[in-house]
Formats: sequence, C-alpha cells, structure tokens
Amino acid sequence: MKYAKEYAVLVVGAGHAGLEAALSCARLGLDTLLLTLNLDTIGKMSCNPAIGGPGKSQLVREIDALGGEMARAADATFLQLKMLNLSKGPAVHSLRAQSDRAGYMRYMKKLAENTPRLDVKQAEVTELILAGRIFQGVKTKMGFEYYARAVILTTGTFLRGEIFIGLESTPAGRLGEFPADALTASLNAHGIRTGRLKTGTTPRLDRRTIDFTKLQEEPGLEEKHFFSFETEGSLRPQQPCYLARTNPRSHEMIRANLDRSPLYQGMINAVGPRYCPSIEDKVVRFADKDSHHLFIEPESADTNEMYVQGFSTSLPYDVQLKVLRTIPGLENVEIMRPGYAVAYDFIYPEQLTRSLKLREFTGIFAAGQINGTSGYEEAAAQGLIAGINAARFVCGQGPFCLTREESYTGTLIDDLITKEIREPYRMMTSRSEYRLFLRQDNAEDRLLEKGRAAGLISAQRHQKFKHSREKIEAEKIRLAEFKVLPNKKNTEFLLSLGEKLTKPSSGAELLRRQKISLLSLKELGFSTVLSSAEAEKLEIEVKYSAYLTEVEQQIRYAQDAEKKKIPPELDYDAIIGLRQEAREKLKKVRPETVGQASRIAGVNPADISILLVWLRRLLKTNPGITSPGF
Repeated sequence: MKYAKEYAVLVVGAGHAGLEAALSCARLGLDTLLLTLNLDTIGKMSCNPAIGGPGKSQLVREIDALGGEMARAADATFLQLKMLNLSKGPAVHSLRAQSDRAGYMRYMKKLAENTPRLDVKQAEVTELILAGRIFQGVKTKMGFEYYARAVILTTGTFLRGEIFIGLESTPAGRLGEFPADALTASLNAHGIRTGRLKTGTTPRLDRRTIDFTKLQEEPGLEEKHFFSFETEGSLRPQQPCYLARTNPRSHEMIRANLDRSPLYQGMINAVGPRYCPSIEDKVVRFADKDSHHLFIEPESADTNEMYVQGFSTSLPYDVQLKVLRTIPGLENVEIMRPGYAVAYDFIYPEQLTRSLKLREFTGIFAAGQINGTSGYEEAAAQGLIAGINAARFVCGQGPFCLTREESYTGTLIDDLITKEIREPYRMMTSRSEYRLFLRQDNAEDRLLEKGRAAGLISAQRHQKFKHSREKIEAEKIRLAEFKVLPNKKNTEFLLSLGEKLTKPSSGAELLRRQKISLLSLKELGFSTVLSSAEAEKLEIEVKYSAYLTEVEQQIRYAQDAEKKKIPPELDYDAIIGLRQEAREKLKKVRPETVGQASRIAGVNPADISILLVWLRRLLKTNPGITSPGF
C-alpha cells in the first residue's frame, strides 16, 4: 500500500545518527520522514549515558559549530560535567558529561515531534525500493510503501541484532527490543556488502544496594564549561560519580567461568571493539594486572539504576552478580539489568563516498553504527553530514564534505572510507595528525562558516561569533603592546612562578612561557575583557603560536594533495607500473583525491608517484576534471 504523502528524505532509525540527519533535513526546509522501530526509545543511549571524552568532545563541539543538536541536548540534560586531560596539553582537553538517559530521550523526542516539516512514525523497514540503482522508497513490515528522493540508513545495532548473556542468545537490537531482521537481505540483494560486528554493555546496579562509603567519590566541574557555544548561564547542581576497583578475587572468578562466556566459546561470530574490551577480555589480555578501574555512574535523576563503566560483559547473569560482589562497596549489590553483548550487521564503509552516499547508488546515504563505528558522538557527526548531503542531493547541489585537516568529523569519515574497517571504529585524539589544531575550543573558528554555508547557522549566531573573534584579535594586539618591566615587584612575582625577567617583555612574549598564564598576567597589570571561553582560546593561540604555525604548514602540504582530484571512473588496470596490491586497493576504495589514495593501506609512495604521472597525462587531454559530485 503506497502512503499518500511523498517525502524529500526518509531517515531509517531514530538514534543519534538518525536524529541529527532528520533534524538537519527538516531545518533545511525539506519534508522529512523519520521511521523508527519504537517511538519510546528515540535518542536512547544504549550503553553508557555519557557524552564527550577524548576525541569525542571535539566531535560534539564540531556538531554544534555546524548547526547540529547533540551539544545543546547534552548541556540541557547533564548530571555531571568533567574536563578530562587538564594535566596535558590543550589538544587533548576534553569535556565529558554524565547524562540523564531519560532526560536526554525526552529532550530529543519532544524536539523531533515538534520540528516543522519532520514527521515521526513507528515502523520497521524491511526493503528498499529501487529502480536499477536509483532509490525510490521503502517497504515496511506492515505493508506500507513510503516514497522519497533520498534515504539515510541509521539502523544502529538492530540489523539482525542478536543479544548474548552467557550461553543463551536472543534476537534483539537492544535488551528487550525487537531487531530489524529483513533489511539486510534487501541490502545484499541490491549488491550492498555487509559484515558482522559486536559491541556490549554493562550491568545496571541498584543504587540502594551500594555502599558508597567504600568507593572513591568523583565530583564534577566547578568552573563553567558547556558543549554548545550557545549555552549560557551557570552550572546546575551535579551528581557525583564513584570509582571502584576489581581485585585478584574478581579476576579469578572471571577466569573460572570463561567456559560459560559466549565470547570464549566461539558463539559470537562478530568482531568487537579493540579499545573498549569486555571485563573478561581485559582479564585475559592483561593477565599481569590485578586490578581494573570501574566507574559507578548515575543513569538518570529519576531512577536508582547505576552504570558500571569498565564492566562490559556477556557472562551469565549469576556470574556477573558474583564477580561484582567481590568488589569493595558492592558486596551486597543487586543487578537491575544484566550486561550483554550484541552482534549486528553493518555495511563495509569503503562503499561510501565522503558525502556518506553509497558510491554505486543514487540517493542512498548511511550514518552511524551501520557504517562500522561505535559511540553516540561518531554516530551524530555522521548523521549531520549525511543529512546535509541528502538535502543537497535532493536540491540539486554538490556534496558537502569535510577534510581531516579541518575537523575530527572529516578524519572520522576519511578513515571509514579509506581504511578497511573490520572492527567497531572509535574516535580518539591519536587518530588525528593535526590534533593541536583540531581542539574542542576552536571548533567554531574551524567550522562555523561552513555551517552557515550549509544553511544551519543563523545570521544572529554568525554575527555573534564574528564579534567574539574580533574581540580576541583586538586583545592579541593589546597583549603584544603591553610591556612588563623588570622591576622588583614584577621580578619577584615571576620568580615565584619559576620564571625570570631580565629585560622589558611584552605580555605576548611572557604568555608563551610554559609557567605563565593569562591569569598570571593579571598580577602584572594586564586584565582582559574577554569571557572565560574567549580567554582560553586567546591563551592557547598565543602560547602555542609557533607549534600552530608548524601544523598549519603541514595542513597546507596535505591540502595540496587533496586538491589533486581523481576521476571516479579512472581505469586503474590501465595504469602501467602500478603494483597489483595497490591496483586492487584503489579499485576497491575508489579514492576521490590523491591525498586519500596515499592513506590507503597497501598503497605506497611509489604507487602514488605513478598515479600522479598518469593523472597529469589525463589532465592534459581532459582539463575539466573536478571533484566528483553525487
């Protein structure tokens, strides 16, 4: 049965990727339909109810700078905020929020249901309707057919999802929720290659059965920090989190029950995340360690459930309980929900372009865990990019793409489409070679203009950013002109910081010293009119100016390689001298630029040199080669 209304864009799935995708399309003025298996779980945090952390807070700030929603939602629903890695350099400073799971879902559900031009419906999509390789619509389990110009697939862990607790398995996308069993077959029938991945979550504990006096309390931030550059006001009261530790007795009990672990009995035919192993995997892989940290964190202000970060497991329910009760403070703990592993289908992301469109199809985009990633932030960033591009495709505009030189979002997508992802991909600061430039504090400087060009940043916000930037630049000039004389008062103060002053120096010169901060300069007579966020940005830009200049030079070299476009139809078999391995990898990935080609595993510098020679010859006969479109 054909549904009467036709849409511009369909979004399948209402998790973090689906929400950003649907909201962006609707905000860009397109009639958008968001289809989800369950209207009550829109925006649900399946694992830890937390936003941010290393590499991830940078993604959230970028989402905000581009006009997405996650940052505002995180600010509206946090239970605790912490700034991580403050003992290290600003490249890895990372804001993290322990979020209210129920509050976050309420926020997102209300927003989705009240966004103009966005319809939200409960349905299971079972089949794509294509004319050849051109998308036309979807079929649902109830027999409805919905038609649109484009679709964005954001199915999370629900494609043939299977949950494991001990040696028992159940079809489910999340504990207690039905999987989407039919859609994978439709994808495969149309030639879209899929694989199998695994992730997991931890038991939820009853707060009333925990002895918090035996745990180490971890308080939240006292200084004001938010994810969104638009959030104003003071910090709300925060709930504490707690630190616990496993011990040799815990580890011995886990080892004694590995014969009841589906992971170690070969029942799970899927690859799990290397950087977020289960507790049983940690005990086996790190046998020399007699203790692992566990963080006991609140799930919501409205529930007694507590999350145990660091205790992801698929061990049987009784073993989970016994192991937890070996931990000081948890001797009498009760489990409200068991931990579990979930295996699910994903599409191999090398089939995608940088716009997150499936390369061989017209009008089909994908975002989130279906592309092989793990994490809410990675999903949301992809959802926003896929949403912008689906809207641009429908409107006949060219693709909107970010590079790894300008964003973590670009790094994420470049890694997905260039490297062979065969395990859940998690963003970390170490994945970026430009992390000193790609900080969380300067996401607006890097991306707000692009968000404005994409149509998701208002003129008012754009003007506010420009005014802030002008203030910072004016303060830089004032700082360079401010002179500090080596008199007794100034010399004694600087000696107390471990610094010397032997000649008149400018405020900027002093700020470049390791032990001197902008706050230190106040004692020397320099006071600033900047907000705390603006002052932080100023200090980083001045203090690390030499390093930033070096990084910017590296970025210019990389951008030169990215400007060298590769025609999508290039016949690699015709390139004489190209090694067979490189030829096969290039044909599989179909890189859009020479820069992307150089990052493919199995393609070496000699292959790139041969490719460049071939492209120069091609350019002489085809001078109109440009960036590939949709």
